[in-house]
Amino acid sequence: MFGRLGSTHPPAGSRRLAHTARLAALATAVAMGGVAIAVTAAPSSAAACNGYVGLTFDDGPTGSTSALLNVLRNNGVRATMFNVGQNVQNNRAAAQAQVAAGMWVANHSWNHAHMTTMSQSQMQSDLSQTSSAIQSATGVRPQLFRPPYGETNSTLQSVASSLGMRQVLWDVDSQDWNGASVSAIVSAAGRLQNGQVILMHDGIQNTQNAIPQIMANLTSRNLCPGMISPSTGRAVAPDGGGGGNPTTPPPGGGGSCTATATTPNVWGDRYNTSVTVSGASSWTVVIGITSPQRVTTTWNGSFSWDSSGTVMTVRSNGSGNTFGFTTMMNGNSGARPQIRSCTAG
Repeated sequence: MFGRLGSTHPPAGSRRLAHTARLAALATAVAMGGVAIAVTAAPSSAAACNGYVGLTFDDGPTGSTSALLNVLRNNGVRATMFNVGQNVQNNRAAAQAQVAAGMWVANHSWNHAHMTTMSQSQMQSDLSQTSSAIQSATGVRPQLFRPPYGETNSTLQSVASSLGMRQVLWDVDSQDWNGASVSAIVSAAGRLQNGQVILMHDGIQNTQNAIPQIMANLTSRNLCPGMISPSTGRAVAPDGGGGGNPTTPPPGGGGSCTATATTPNVWGDRYNTSVTVSGASSWTVVIGITSPQRVTTTWNGSFSWDSSGTVMTVRSNGSGNTFGFTTMMNGNSGARPQIRSCTAG
């Protein structure tokens, strides 16, 4: 049977611990009355991530893992999945799907027991068995460990370290295990700061429903989902497959590519973004837009949107490796789109 929802949280009282362009711009200006004088800005990179946060999901894989992965991929998210060993053993395909979707997999014990009550040898057996099950299913040896309930001591940390894993707790508890509403989960994630980690769970519908809003909030603050460093336990920029997953591609499958964005034209109420992809002729690029800004015109790519209207997925359509779009500022003149990922194939 799958892991117990909400079982990660600490017991009460002991909680511890995101040229064609010119013609398109002109067409947009004409369509809108186009009387504003355009100010052509020097090309500048689209807003870079000013920081990274670690989105983590415990207690998987579950019967809902496939749905969770779909939501994460549709929103351009890579996250860390703290898996329970016996769940991996019982659902190897779901664990494999996590890695195929670009997620980082980590150790969350064999069956979510209170590990601080165990002897050192029992701890060693539990964590070793879990890491072996994850590696057998996914080909990835975990470098991160999260103790069930957040309960830990020096012996457990030492055992994890001896197995090549760093212990990772959390900075923000989403309280999804405690019946938190979608808005409450979004609000909790809104407290994340650069380098911090949030606790969430696989198998909770409200958590899945909150992800688009969580990403919209992170984008508005120039924060991006990152990997958790095995060296520091803090969220850092993804390295294309880090966190112990050296062969893991970013969301969408295939290899990596590079997407470079510039904003060659800026008007008083809108601006153009031009994106050039290198390293692949067939590609998928995920871009975050800061609300209330909205894209009104697109060219040279196949564009789709998530439910929040703030995450845009662009796929190559045979028009070359440069695409673009016009964004209405809607009162927010400072924000620029964020390139979240570029995937070849």
